[in-house]
Amino acid sequence: MSVFHAGKYSLPLGQKTYVMGIVNVTPDSFSDGGKWINPEKAAEHALLLQEQGADFLDLGGQSTRPGYTPIGWRVEWARLEPVFALLKGKVQIPVSVDTFYPEVAERALEAGADIINDVTGFARQEMFSLAKQYDCGCIIMHDQPRFETIRPFFARQLEKAVQFGLSPEQVCFDPGVGFGKTYEENLRIVGELKTLLIPGTAMLVGASRKRVIGQPCGNPPFTERLPGTIAAHTLAIAGGADIIRVHDVAEAVQAVRVADAVLQETRSRAQDSE
Repeated sequence: MSVFHAGKYSLPLGQKTYVMGIVNVTPDSFSDGGKWINPEKAAEHALLLQEQGADFLDLGGQSTRPGYTPIGWRVEWARLEPVFALLKGKVQIPVSVDTFYPEVAERALEAGADIINDVTGFARQEMFSLAKQYDCGCIIMHDQPRFETIRPFFARQLEKAVQFGLSPEQVCFDPGVGFGKTYEENLRIVGELKTLLIPGTAMLVGASRKRVIGQPCGNPPFTERLPGTIAAHTLAIAGGADIIRVHDVAEAVQAVRVADAVLQETRSRAQDSE
């Protein structure tokens, strides 16, 4: 049985879908910028997501919305450091740090993070070295155009990870819904996810509240895109997603449990008929 290995955690794959709760410690994230910029509020929100059933927490100190202006690693870490300190000893689930800076990743790992979630797909090789040093999980995202380039990119990055001494079990791929893709390409990711899977590694999909959800629905406000988000993530789960990254954890947990129950019953009946 395959697992996703992240530090002290080893999560079996194929038995259930995991829910990753988003904690944006930023003033400018596309759907909830500023709500959790206060460290105490961010920590309180993270603990609420854990209580609601999140299997992972993903803490980020920099918005990567379309057209974002990058901030330096020191500013990013200044936002995250107090949140990690407030959460120490209170979190019983894996914590991911959403960053493309090795300096932030290392400090977060020292502060208790279990996973590096890099939207640039581990473009900086220091990230692989840190993952090896700390035995942490790696979420490697594809952030370029063209659907056809996604799986080859995953294969190349897995080869690099292994060269740095990492196990495939430490790797989770993210096809990057909303990052450098057209509307049609984002739909293809959700609808054709099975074609992107790399055996022995995990797969994460994060479509929560994004443009691909809003466009076919008349572009409602971000906070009114929950039904569309659940629809997209349910299709992704049917296509093999192991983890979904969401803003609305309680609702996602319920949706995941129903989707998993249906899929498990379908697989069980198929096996019985063989």
